[in-house]
Amino acid sequence: LMVEDVKTGKQEELEADVVLVSIGRKPYTEGLGLEKAGVEMDSRGRILINKQFQTNVPSIYAIGDCVPGPMLAHKAEDEGIAAAEFIAGKHGHINYDCIPGVIYTHPEVATLGKTEEELKEAGVDYGIGSFPFLANSRARTTDDADGLVKILVDKKTDRILGVHIIGSNAGEMIGEAVLAMEYGASSEDIARTCHAHPTLSEAFREAAMAAHGKPIHF
Repeated sequence: LMVEDVKTGKQEELEADVVLVSIGRKPYTEGLGLEKAGVEMDSRGRILINKQFQTNVPSIYAIGDCVPGPMLAHKAEDEGIAAAEFIAGKHGHINYDCIPGVIYTHPEVATLGKTEEELKEAGVDYGIGSFPFLANSRARTTDDADGLVKILVDKKTDRILGVHIIGSNAGEMIGEAVLAMEYGASSEDIARTCHAHPTLSEAFREAAMAAHGKPIHF
């Protein structure tokens, strides 16, 4: 299988037994009468909105898969809440840097915040804390120890910038990372927080410890 980097154009050949090809998704906005209503859309058929989820037609709001951004159910849910608050004359808020993404394979893959590539491109001086599930007692006793937890932190402030997890319970574990990043936690905050033993969540704590070179079990 030949793959090409969309930014550099560099090609790479990958060998695999099975290939799952996903060509992407598009918003379902055709046939809704949006053109007749005068609602503006981009070239991909996504509805254009302002920060209050309002279209160029003041009485029409839009959220979720039909607007720009990740096509995620939980992102749409939060946008719906925020839009309702705006419509009611209140203040709605969404931190798009704290919207997790999960791939429900086995093992699962969960991501949050920045990647190493994004931090390098932005010139951010960052540190890495990583911990494998192979060194986690719960993962070993359930015979499901593939994967790891990786935390990216700001080297100056220790603030968590990104969390990436591969593991059987990654989609559940990423919730703790979302809460940590939403409240501006540092990796030391996580490292000094007690986690039940034996649990997979201990790997998250150990990755935070590893950001300072001090994991206990690896």
